[in-house]
Amino acid sequence: MDRIVEILSSLSAILSPSGMTDLAIRHLETMASSAGIPTRLTNKGGLLAGSLDDADLVVSGHVDTLGAMVSGINGDGTLTFSRIGGVILPSFEAEYVTVLGAGGKTWRGTLLLNNPAAHMNREAGSTERKQENMHIRLDAEVSKKEEAEALGVSTGDFVCFDPRFEYTDTGFVKSRFLDDKAGCAAMMDALLSLGPEGVAKARTCFFFTNFEEVGHGASAGIPRSCTRMLVTDMGVIGEKASGVETAVSICVKDANGPYDLGMRRELTALAEKNRIPYRLDVFPFYGSDGQSALAAGNDIRVALIGPGVSASHGMERTHLKGLAATRDLILAYVKAEGCRL
Repeated sequence: MDRIVEILSSLSAILSPSGMTDLAIRHLETMASSAGIPTRLTNKGGLLAGSLDDADLVVSGHVDTLGAMVSGINGDGTLTFSRIGGVILPSFEAEYVTVLGAGGKTWRGTLLLNNPAAHMNREAGSTERKQENMHIRLDAEVSKKEEAEALGVSTGDFVCFDPRFEYTDTGFVKSRFLDDKAGCAAMMDALLSLGPEGVAKARTCFFFTNFEEVGHGASAGIPRSCTRMLVTDMGVIGEKASGVETAVSICVKDANGPYDLGMRRELTALAEKNRIPYRLDVFPFYGSDGQSALAAGNDIRVALIGPGVSASHGMERTHLKGLAATRDLILAYVKAEGCRL
């Protein structure tokens, strides 16, 4: 297995919905520190790695994922929930989950439609899938609210969906939450390839954020010396989009507006020079750490790249070639003398 896939596999196995990312951040910190690369945690719990004090370029990706949180307990002992991020409920229906409680307690369960049995509910197939119509069924012998409470389950417990990571012999990676663990794997592989001397020479800092899915991942924590930000997030695949799983997408515009034209042209030129497969694309229903960084008042130029990912916010898929292309474009941009101020 290629190193980039090994990194992605290990990261995907760590549950990390927005608000509960400590273990994933610690995992990335250990990888960077073991390679001799300086690291520092932000006050919000994100990870900076590389040139920490004089960085001109920050390469950013988010380790947090979609998820849910227990919002109450029904009379029959099942759980109501509130989504964390843009979970597409029809895609996540029937997915197995882990509920994480206080003191390290965990319970397994399943996300289901209310009254899900087809033999008892003739509308089961046509009912709209929304929070009010769904619940978490615990794998515990509970049939009333008090019994679930006695287990220790309570409002505020995190609900984590199984990622179901799989790497096929044809080079595809299938998993939930490739947005943006695929981007983080490309970043970490690039960071390890650069090593301590490489990031110091290039005055580059890698920033693994932990609140992007809820809108404020890179709003704080960017080193003040930075003038440029290369966001590494997922590339969208879908109708009217040109992205593919075997290439790196360079986003020219998302729902918030255009990305920096000069950086985009530099990235395009580097991709062509180094024969890195790429696509230029517009993502109409999309936001990134770049937008939160700009909205917070950071005076930086921002570009966005990422591996093409199919079925975003559902059962996602990308390819080794897309991961490698993203890593290679990060490395090309970090090393390019002409891209530095």
